[in-house]
Amino acid sequence: MSTRNLEYLFAPRSVAVIGASERPASVGYTVMRNLLADGFEGPIWPVNPKYAQVAGRQAYASVKELPQAPELAVICTPPPTLPGLIEELGGRGSRAAVVLTAGVDGAADRKGRHITERMLQAAQPHLLRILGPNCVGFLVPGLGLNASFARISTVSGPLAFVSQSGALVTAVLDWANSRGIGFSHFISVGDRLDVDFGDLIDYLGSDPHTRAILLYVESIKTPRKFLSAARAAARNKPVIVVKTGRAPEGARAAATHSGVLAGADDVFDAAIRRAGMLRVENLLDLFVAVETLARGPRFEGDRLLIVTNGGGAGVLAADAAALGGARLAELSAQTIARLDALLPPTWSRANPVDIVGDAPVERYVETLKVLGDATEADAVLFIHAPSAIVPADAIAEACVPVAQQASRPVLSCWLGAASVQDAWRRFAQAGIASYYTPEEAVRAFVHSVTYRRNQEQLLQAPPSAGDEPAPDRSRARGLLRAALAAGQQWLNEAQARELLATYGIPVVETRSAPSVYSARAAAESIGYPVALKLASPDISHKSDVRGVVLDIESADELRTAAVAMLRRARELRPEARLEGFVVQPMVRRPKAFELLVGMASDPQFGPVIVFGHGGTAVEIVGDRAVALPPLNTALAREVVSRTRIARLLAGYRDRPAANLAAICDVLVAVSQMVIDLPELAELDINPLLTDESGVIALDARVRVARQDIARGEARLAIRPYPRELEETFAWDDGQMLLRPIRPDDGERHLAFLQRLDPEDIRMRVFSSRRSIAPSELARLTQIDYEREMAFIATIAGADGTDGQPETIGTVRAVTDADNARAEFGIVVRSDLKGRSLGFLLMNKMIRYCRSRGTGELVGDVLRENTGMLKLARALGFQITDDHQNDFVNIRLPLRETAQGASG
Repeated sequence: MSTRNLEYLFAPRSVAVIGASERPASVGYTVMRNLLADGFEGPIWPVNPKYAQVAGRQAYASVKELPQAPELAVICTPPPTLPGLIEELGGRGSRAAVVLTAGVDGAADRKGRHITERMLQAAQPHLLRILGPNCVGFLVPGLGLNASFARISTVSGPLAFVSQSGALVTAVLDWANSRGIGFSHFISVGDRLDVDFGDLIDYLGSDPHTRAILLYVESIKTPRKFLSAARAAARNKPVIVVKTGRAPEGARAAATHSGVLAGADDVFDAAIRRAGMLRVENLLDLFVAVETLARGPRFEGDRLLIVTNGGGAGVLAADAAALGGARLAELSAQTIARLDALLPPTWSRANPVDIVGDAPVERYVETLKVLGDATEADAVLFIHAPSAIVPADAIAEACVPVAQQASRPVLSCWLGAASVQDAWRRFAQAGIASYYTPEEAVRAFVHSVTYRRNQEQLLQAPPSAGDEPAPDRSRARGLLRAALAAGQQWLNEAQARELLATYGIPVVETRSAPSVYSARAAAESIGYPVALKLASPDISHKSDVRGVVLDIESADELRTAAVAMLRRARELRPEARLEGFVVQPMVRRPKAFELLVGMASDPQFGPVIVFGHGGTAVEIVGDRAVALPPLNTALAREVVSRTRIARLLAGYRDRPAANLAAICDVLVAVSQMVIDLPELAELDINPLLTDESGVIALDARVRVARQDIARGEARLAIRPYPRELEETFAWDDGQMLLRPIRPDDGERHLAFLQRLDPEDIRMRVFSSRRSIAPSELARLTQIDYEREMAFIATIAGADGTDGQPETIGTVRAVTDADNARAEFGIVVRSDLKGRSLGFLLMNKMIRYCRSRGTGELVGDVLRENTGMLKLARALGFQITDDHQNDFVNIRLPLRETAQGASG
């Protein structure tokens, strides 16, 4: 992840405009006027050999004639000039450029070399960052920096907006200005030759002037980088996304149901959920959502109670809830009884609660008191339509204290304009989320609920290896490699069954039979009734040729079915290879549900898990949910909950609830396959029968493909918790566990920090502050293992800790974008210093960084911290003291030498 030199892009002290012009309506003309008009305080140097002056400023003929290297260059010259300009700027010492030039992608010079490749080659030696090309530029209003050719400027504010569409920039600026919305940054990314969404999210995520990050996305070039940055930023501030492309792009060339069902937009949604972001439908929702998340209440569930003085408004809200995925709370008998005592006999006696148009102020107040305490709801939506009976402001004045004191969060909607403006403002000033339409209010509620759920997914850290019983990985790998060596693209029925069994997925007994005669023998061995299936590597879906016959009761029935099956296959698919039959016992589970569990490979985000309603009509029913691996049980339950069949699985009438734990076990097992088996390309388990007693896989399709990558997890968009890095050491009379930190370590980590002496904290973080903000604690414990690592040492808790492990030490390293350098920090519990714990922790981190190919490990140590300096020398660190400040720099090369810590 690279934010290197982005400070020169977005906070430069000097700017050069290359291609500055006096020609009205040209890009160079507009950029110069924007920079001058918005009040940028640093020098602005126009560069154009055609002019002596541009916009009243001295113009320079070339970059080399500038008085000094500009920290930022804004380039608006033709494509052939770009590589040379980048080279010249880098040579002078510039570290950032925004290229506004269009028509660069695909353009070549006279020798046929791609201009974009030459630009990157010119920038790389100087670490010069490029935004664009083909972008509108960017604005940083707080600095008066408008390095764009947008016709409209904006005011400073707490929102950052990043757009892939240049055409939307001016429109959104105009819209935001009309509503008084300001920005910390407003960025057009263009073709993303260098600086991309991941870089910008990373930079803005740590920017103290940015409260929320808003994205307009059309495509993602580097998904793992994008998710890594988004997951880091979303832990501290809302990241809200509008992405185009929800409409189907056409049928995908996939041979499994999972491959067909896992559409590109479904996969992007899954990525957004796992990253803790929020996706909205349109640009208006983008700004509604950010205000809701920043100022609105937190909802613990999705049950909404609606109260209104007009039936029509209630119906609009109810419709919006149904379409948006919110549940209307069902009024309890107690709530109905309390409302009966307050409301006219004609009230709705249901949700929405219609208190009738002639309601006086007291009816509003008392009804809101009842609903605000209703345990059957998670939120109350208060809707008022203007009435001649009571002024809206009088209702608002009376209801504000009730809404503020309610045990359930209250949202409000004031229909109308001038007549309700004072009421709307009164509620808003009291901190009560207020909206202009029922639909907007319901969408805001759904946004908040969805965001909370996505944030819960962000906290999950599934391991790279599951708990016992462990799957037989070596057997599974051998099975797939043998199939590939034999030239197979698809596993046969027996191989697929064996693969599932190695991961603990219950399967039905299966016999392969190359002929009708052997099929009869297999059936007699198994015992009638049986199921007979056609075996062909070329027919993906057997039902297409009626290649499955169930409930065969005798040898004669089997022979008739087999002969007819072969005849149909030869007629309908004459080119297909027929390898005989598969015979299975009939599984009698009359109240079981048919499910689909599978995996497919997305070209952007890699492997995805698919779950949904199974059976032969799976694609027509279209009831599925998609998730990114790795999964644990909590994430698996969430996947199931997003399908329509989930409500049926909970049981109804005489049909008992399905065994949800067994279903989740299968999802987690498939996720583990994806991690362990890089050769696994597509998988369908369909149908997976489930009832109250468990699950059993009746059929499976498995496609394999050769892979060059060494480990399965390398193709995952989200790196799993690296359980393989856990190590156990003897400690006192027990054991000490060294392991990567996890999100659920928050409370233990806080207790650990609180037990440190103030002097030890000062030595570690150069401050004696012992308190820590929740967001900072989250940043320390909810890390992305792709970009940083933190190991903790834990021991069994002392008396009074309920036997929970205690953290006694931690070491952390954050790697730069190029993996050239990792900056580390270490701290050991104050009462345990001098017992070699620091040595163990440092040794662990050194070995880890070396295994990742990191160039060097570096740190700054207070000169008076003699204990750390002594440890550094023992580990082979080079110590540099320039006596310019209180710090000593320590450095351990990891690539140049094989010496150093071992273990």
